[in-house]
Amino acid sequence: MELSRAALIDRLLLKQEIEDFHADYATALDEQRLDDWAEMFTEDAFYVILSKENADRNMPVGLIYCEGRGMLRDRAFALKKTAMFAPRYTRHIISNIRCEDPAANGIIAARANYIVLQVVFDNPIATLHQIGIYEDKFQRVGGVLKLASRRCIYDNLLVDNALCLPV
Repeated sequence: MELSRAALIDRLLLKQEIEDFHADYATALDEQRLDDWAEMFTEDAFYVILSKENADRNMPVGLIYCEGRGMLRDRAFALKKTAMFAPRYTRHIISNIRCEDPAANGIIAARANYIVLQVVFDNPIATLHQIGIYEDKFQRVGGVLKLASRRCIYDNLLVDNALCLPV
């Protein structure tokens, strides 16, 4: 089906908006601005990091599982104020973004590949921490894209070191 010029422009603008969202998301996590990260989700958002094996078997158990922005804020607070783990730096690389046209209810389904590289403070060798896909549902809140749902499905069988920070 051939798209009209206006529909094609709308699709390209939406894809660019999602790409900009991913750039802001990656920067917030890489700079460990976890409060900003939590605000990128809707109030009733769902966030999970789970293995490809569990995703393929439709098993919801994940390494991190949050229902609602309140749980995301709690996780951010715990990581900043109470959790004990070796200092680390991360770099998120997000690519191959695909998005669908908004559904009748305004939800926008999207997918993207991600890679997270990590350097632990006492070991300056960068490692491939996680590789996988984001399965997303975006929703506009006050004209701004927010994540209503993010499933981070990682491909690597083992997660090197500890999974402390969100991906």
